[in-house]
Amino acid sequence: MLLNIAFLHLIILICGLFSVSSLQFTSKSIANATMVAKPGCDIKCGSLTVPFPFGIGNGTGCSIDPSFDITCNVSFNPPKAFLSGKNLEVIDILDDHILVKNNVGSRCFDKTGTLINADSIKLSLESTSFSFSDLNSLMVVGCDDLALIFGYKGRNFTSGCISLCAKKEDIIDGYCSGMGCCQTSIPKGLKSFVGSLGSLYNHTNVSSFNPCGYAFLGEPDKFIFNSSDLSNSSFVNKVIEEVPVVIDWVIGNGSCTEAKKSAEYACGGNSVCVDSKTGLGGYRCNCSQGYQGNPYISPGCTDINECENENPCDGICNNFPGGYTCTCPHGQIGDGKKNGHGCIPRNSKSPILQLSLGLCFGFLALVISATWIYLCIKRRQLLRLRERFFQKNGGLMLTQKLRSNEGGMESAAKIFTATELEKSTNNYAEDRILGRGGYGTVYKGILPDKRVVAIKKSRTMDVSQIELFINEVIILSEVNHRNVVKLLGCCLESEVPLLVYEFISKGTLYNHIHDGGDQTRLFSWENRLRIASEAAGALAYLHSAASTPVIHRDVKSTNILLDENYTAKISDFGASRLVSLDQTQVTTLVQGTLGYLDPEYFHTSQLTEKSDVYSFGVVLAELLTGRMPLDTTASEHERNLAAFFVKSIKENRLFQVLETHVLREGSFEQCQGVAELAKRCLRLTGEERPTMKEVAMELEGLRKFTKHPWSKTEQCQEEETLGLITGQASDLYAINMTTNFMANGEFSGQQSLDSRMMLHIHSPR
Repeated sequence: MLLNIAFLHLIILICGLFSVSSLQFTSKSIANATMVAKPGCDIKCGSLTVPFPFGIGNGTGCSIDPSFDITCNVSFNPPKAFLSGKNLEVIDILDDHILVKNNVGSRCFDKTGTLINADSIKLSLESTSFSFSDLNSLMVVGCDDLALIFGYKGRNFTSGCISLCAKKEDIIDGYCSGMGCCQTSIPKGLKSFVGSLGSLYNHTNVSSFNPCGYAFLGEPDKFIFNSSDLSNSSFVNKVIEEVPVVIDWVIGNGSCTEAKKSAEYACGGNSVCVDSKTGLGGYRCNCSQGYQGNPYISPGCTDINECENENPCDGICNNFPGGYTCTCPHGQIGDGKKNGHGCIPRNSKSPILQLSLGLCFGFLALVISATWIYLCIKRRQLLRLRERFFQKNGGLMLTQKLRSNEGGMESAAKIFTATELEKSTNNYAEDRILGRGGYGTVYKGILPDKRVVAIKKSRTMDVSQIELFINEVIILSEVNHRNVVKLLGCCLESEVPLLVYEFISKGTLYNHIHDGGDQTRLFSWENRLRIASEAAGALAYLHSAASTPVIHRDVKSTNILLDENYTAKISDFGASRLVSLDQTQVTTLVQGTLGYLDPEYFHTSQLTEKSDVYSFGVVLAELLTGRMPLDTTASEHERNLAAFFVKSIKENRLFQVLETHVLREGSFEQCQGVAELAKRCLRLTGEERPTMKEVAMELEGLRKFTKHPWSKTEQCQEEETLGLITGQASDLYAINMTTNFMANGEFSGQQSLDSRMMLHIHSPR
């Protein structure tokens, strides 16, 4: 698709190349017309044109204010113009700045280093609306010289540079970078400055080719340094004539916004106000686009008649204020512009135009047709692929079973389309992943009816297991147990079938046991025992009460989910197997999770419901100890939780391995009872293990013991816990007392096991 779009852009580009010329007309920039002076005022001083707001003569009213007065000295031939009250000869007046002749500072020495003459530089624009432009730089010429510039009005500024060289041959003409010549920039808004020139060795080392040093402020682009400047006796005149000083000028000292509120606002009609960028306030006026003239003289700028001046049209030119339009005469077509398509007869048979238009439309039609055909083919291929996946994944079989379902469609699984699930998961975005497992990835989805679901995308699916998968979908969709995650439906249009479950919000039992934080601290013994009882009841239901028994085959704490009420929900039946009522075991490839895997099933490949019992025994051990089922960081004898837990019970060390919350909150009978039940579930021989139904019944019975029958107060319970944790005795089972209770608080004689435990707990510390 992207390739076709790129091809379409290429064809459009080819069509553009066939065009006679660009469709866009760009008007030529129109130079401002010659600015004029106020009526009755001279406009020329020698060769210099003096436009308003400047004016020739002092106090004649020809300027906008006295600082814009120009003194025309006719004693020179030709006359010269000077800023009124300033000894600055004006060379040119431009839209936003003026150019004045330079002032050069110098220091000259004889061969012995005696100072012959010294001229400093000092320029001031005080009491004017002018300032020195940042287009200027301070430049120093010499091989033993340094100069400093001090700005003291407008901007407080200090800078300088040093220029050195040992011999004339080291100089590189055209470069002013510190060898024979240096320069430094100045900021905007500088109104007055003093330049000071100095020498390191009074030119005694370079007097043969450089007796003088020079410093001046000017436009650096107008000064080209040459090694001959070092010994040029007329260097000062060269700078004065060739290197001007640039001065910025503005009207007043307020902004455009402030000036527009004043009766003295200087901008006339058809002009725009531009704020000064010097930082000292003030503004200037420019003619609007399409207008020309002097914006400072009433009535302001006048329209430029483009049709009369240069007529940019090939057809009929129509001028209007600020612009123009071009049209073609009757019987002709085109944009009417000289630099556009111009005008051609309506019935023109131009072969070039016909060829270009024909090729353009032909290529466009070809590309559009090819794109449409391509999209249709891809869509049909996608539909066929999804239909093939649907059939391969047993869609027809599932549809038939759903139709024959006695409970009707409402109680059966729904078949979702691939498009529905892609939209609900934002095309299986990374941020929608709830978890990854050995059998696939689970995504969070939001259906069109706003229901939140969990969508399991399996990694692979064995073709030989399709019928079993369909039977699982049917049976699990009919399972109606509060402690089994509800299967809502499936999708068979993808390469691997997708399962849609109800969404469980509080995560896995594993997270609450092992992840720490508030979840683990608030995970009480009462909740642990209730969740264990609910999970056991659900597994017992699957083993013995479902219409076709189901062996889960992957019972673990990560597959026990908790809803918003912390109710247990058995999930993830991806590895589960259906067992007919006349079967007691199924031969399968060994699958499961290390740490939970039944050793007998691992060695024989014979899967029975007792394999789930073993795995559930590991979950009970997790709940009691808070330890990981398989901890590679632990010592070798503690690495496998099942083996370590059984060994701890055999060695009478149960209460040393129990989790703190269990010790603090659980009664002796509950802890011992659940531990013994877990030990029986973890027996290596499946026949010796209890059934899940028996496990569920025992756990439900143990939940009735809510307090120690031998503990009367919370203080006693805390003392017991303290004794168990601190290790003052190895364990309740390991107490060896042979004394009876005496009046002084000691014991003597032989006691029973229960008495010994009681005496250990209540004995004075």
